[in-house]
Amino acid sequence: MPQIVATYDKYRARGYDTLAVAMSYDPPAYVANFVETRKLPFPVAIDSTGAVARSFGDVKLTPTSVLINKRGEIVKRYVGEPDFAALHQLIEKLLAEA
Repeated sequence: MPQIVATYDKYRARGYDTLAVAMSYDPPAYVANFVETRKLPFPVAIDSTGAVARSFGDVKLTPTSVLINKRGEIVKRYVGEPDFAALHQLIEKLLAEA
């Protein structure tokens, strides 16, 4: 999570955003505590029905990250920790698009 926060902090002024989604099996109290203790700077949604996980390709494993371009299209899906250097290069490319 620290590298996700760092990526968000690095690019948010340029229009990059992050939304974390807790899985349906994550207890809401645990999620709230996690967000509070780690002072996450971006919103965290609780997917209580599993609908969000299904809509992004039936996500079963965490962490799974989905990078979406300005047109709302999924550009890349990462299961596990991303290669952050490569992720940052891709973000730079996508932010430069009109």
